[in-house]
Amino acid sequence: MNFRNGFFAGLVVALIVGIYFVRLWQPDRQVTLHAAHLLSHIENKDWTAVSDAIADDYQDRWGNDRALVLERLREVFRAMPSARIAAGDPAVQAESGKGNWVAKVTITGTGEFAAVIEERVNALPAPFEMEWRRRSAKPWDWKLVRVENPALEISGL
Repeated sequence: MNFRNGFFAGLVVALIVGIYFVRLWQPDRQVTLHAAHLLSHIENKDWTAVSDAIADDYQDRWGNDRALVLERLREVFRAMPSARIAAGDPAVQAESGKGNWVAKVTITGTGEFAAVIEERVNALPAPFEMEWRRRSAKPWDWKLVRVENPALEISGL
């Protein structure tokens, strides 16, 4: 192998890696990946990772801010030790540093309140909507700023 062949081989590898990163860092792809990772982190009760995915200015229609939504997630999933979260065929749209992820979410699991939680969430006719915002020029720096489901009513709020 001479220098010329090595140079061209390196160039081809660099091109393949470059194409991979360009595709990976597309806004739609990043929103899809961040939403999937968030649901996985909630399912695995990795609260540090969940906290890292939620923006400091998070707000939703139920009156939750970042701290309150983290506290409530911990409470709900403490009652479901073996929870599984599935999102069916998400629709993703992202542009200008904002992304929307929309999908029907179902929860299954065991625990003292599992049946109640499953019934409330799985019977919702409307899909969940997650709004994501890119926080910097870094293509992977997306944070959750809002969750919405018009059909979900949370009592006691």
